[in-house]
Amino acid sequence: MDVLPPLLRSVALGGALLALAACGSGGLGAERPCTAIGSSPGLSVSVKPPDASRVASASLRVCWDGTTCREPTIELRPSSTTVPMGCDGDGPDAACAASASPDGGKTGFAQVEGLPKSPVQVTLTLRDAQGRTLVDRRVDVTPAATFPNGEHCGEGGPQAALTVADGTVTVR
Repeated sequence: MDVLPPLLRSVALGGALLALAACGSGGLGAERPCTAIGSSPGLSVSVKPPDASRVASASLRVCWDGTTCREPTIELRPSSTTVPMGCDGDGPDAACAASASPDGGKTGFAQVEGLPKSPVQVTLTLRDAQGRTLVDRRVDVTPAATFPNGEHCGEGGPQAALTVADGTVTVR
């Protein structure tokens, strides 16, 4: 049974929407409002060509504090690069276009629950379609805090990035 008349329901809904909009507002003079966008704790992996053409799967083992290890799922997908397509003018209001073009690489992200902002040991293993190991490397990484909305909006999950090029794993 609906206990609120339609007009009262509309006023209540309008008030709730205004309050919600005010929560995201930085107030007068604020540079920009904070959004609800967050960032997951984890590791990104980028495999450059020509290595990427041989890689069919990846696995990670992430350990820290001598007691905690995680083996998150990671799926590598084709990566791309941005190709500029020009602008309709030179002014600050000009609209510009771009498209994505495959670059021959592969990329993926593994969410790692509890990932600290302190040194971790990462073992990255890449395999070909027959399951043969192409890369099996252990690297030390220190994940860093992320700020998906800028530092004024609070901290997201810590992240780190690995790149594989010519069979070598480096930290970005």
